[in-house]
Amino acid sequence: MAETVADQLVAQLREAGVRRIYGIVGDSLNPVVDAVRRTGGSKKGGIDWIHVRHEEGAAFAAGADAQLTGELVACAGSCGPGNLHLINGLYDANRSGAPVVAIASHIPTAQIGEGYFQETHPDRLFTECSVYSELISTPTQAPRVVASAIRHAVAGPGVAVVTLPGDVADEPVAAKAPAYVAVQPGVLTPPPEALQALADAINSVDRVALFVGAGIAGEHDAVVALADIIGAPIGHSLRGKEHIQFDNPFDVGMTGLLGYGAAAAGMDDAQLLVMLGTDFPYDQFLPDVTTAQVDRDASVIGRRTSVDLPVHGDVGPTLRGLLPLLKPKKSRRFLEKTLKRHDDLMNKAVGAYTRKVEKIKPIHPEYAASVLDKVAAKDAVFTADTGMCNVWSARYINPLGSRKILGSFLHGSMANALPQAIGAQFAEPDRQVISMSGDGGLSMLLGEMLTVAMYQLPLNVVLFNNSTLGMVKLEMLVDKLPDFGVDVPPVDYAAIARAMGWHSVRVEDPRELEQAYAEAFAHRGPSLVDVVTDPMALSIPPKITSAQVFGFATAMSKIVLNGGAGEAVSMARSNLRNVPR
Repeated sequence: MAETVADQLVAQLREAGVRRIYGIVGDSLNPVVDAVRRTGGSKKGGIDWIHVRHEEGAAFAAGADAQLTGELVACAGSCGPGNLHLINGLYDANRSGAPVVAIASHIPTAQIGEGYFQETHPDRLFTECSVYSELISTPTQAPRVVASAIRHAVAGPGVAVVTLPGDVADEPVAAKAPAYVAVQPGVLTPPPEALQALADAINSVDRVALFVGAGIAGEHDAVVALADIIGAPIGHSLRGKEHIQFDNPFDVGMTGLLGYGAAAAGMDDAQLLVMLGTDFPYDQFLPDVTTAQVDRDASVIGRRTSVDLPVHGDVGPTLRGLLPLLKPKKSRRFLEKTLKRHDDLMNKAVGAYTRKVEKIKPIHPEYAASVLDKVAAKDAVFTADTGMCNVWSARYINPLGSRKILGSFLHGSMANALPQAIGAQFAEPDRQVISMSGDGGLSMLLGEMLTVAMYQLPLNVVLFNNSTLGMVKLEMLVDKLPDFGVDVPPVDYAAIARAMGWHSVRVEDPRELEQAYAEAFAHRGPSLVDVVTDPMALSIPPKITSAQVFGFATAMSKIVLNGGAGEAVSMARSNLRNVPR
């Protein structure tokens, strides 16, 4: 048969290194799916079609796959409702800098603009969640649009959307596709005067704090060397955790609502804050002190807090140019004080839930996370649902320099952990993958458990099952509102998983946790550990303001006055011991 536009598109994706397309088949997408079928799959050098149960899951899986491998990955949805379902996962992938090409099939070209069945305009709808979005109108145009989409996705990195009407996909090829040759990424070095200005600022003060993000990836040793020379504590964002926390004697934890340790206090007490490779969005947690910011994206410098010393460059070359210009600090009093405070907070607050709780029911979620950290493989990939699972993964899962932690850290979507785990497991079939799911998130995309069962993926779901939306409960209480609409009836997800063909166990006794984890991780196939956790256990931030305390107290008063005295007492018992003192 003659080569079609769909064949050409798939060939271009193969040439660019795409090995998997996640999606759901559908009429307007059928030419593309059939072209994928005829490649023979990855075992024959072709592309695998990964059949998910919801297109949102497809986009999340593709984004996780791309983040883990650094390779280009694709997802696809049929016209109208099909590709609309991609949008949430694509927002997450784009904000995470995942190189993803999304194929949004479209209604017949002759019907566009006529209010046709299932008509939407994907080339408009996906503009905000992509670095490139274009409609293919003719076979002649097709190969250049696809080539441009691939280039944009890789260079962004981010999401590139190709909108392709089904009738155009089925037409014969009319133009040759440009050859794809990978471009080696360049290195951005700041000008000497910017480096000297930063060095002068550091040399002129006694107390310097570092706050780092995902932009320091691969530069762990250089950041630690900088901290050693200038006696600076190192705080980090959630995305920066896996790149800096391990083998770091200067680590003082993470700031923000999910944070822990002395990072917030260290930044507040500093005379100079140096932000490295982070676009940390929560300005209320950034101090009003003299600030320097280093980033390869000049557009993010100064948009979260006032920046006195902007440095445009990659973190690595910036530090290599900066270090020779620095004078070692004679006094390390500020560093030692901050490290001691961090140690006290970690022992009194973060560690409070993991000591002497082996017999307490319901299970403390912190204890469940701590045991998980102990049992999981040293190179495990973790995915964490947005909400309280983000808190437990941030505080209790140690990255070790060999683990990977994925989440919807910038988009903040529910239900991300399971589909991201699917993408991670396809990307790394021999690596242990653990989804830290909340019952709210798991139930939202529950159908993806069938995807896991169909492919017999050996991934593991550790379900923190508290029958409530814990993070929303906390938000309401801090805003002086009694919690409402957050609780659901208890559900036995282990029984659901068992019905789907998973190995599953429900754990209500904390003494059974370690064995349950070990057996699940040893199972060669899907496994779920349904951990029934305390619904009253909430995340207490390391820095508590009087307004937050007042909000919590006001909400508790309302709960008592409305007849919820038992709930108020239970919540107090579960959380007071975790308040930093």
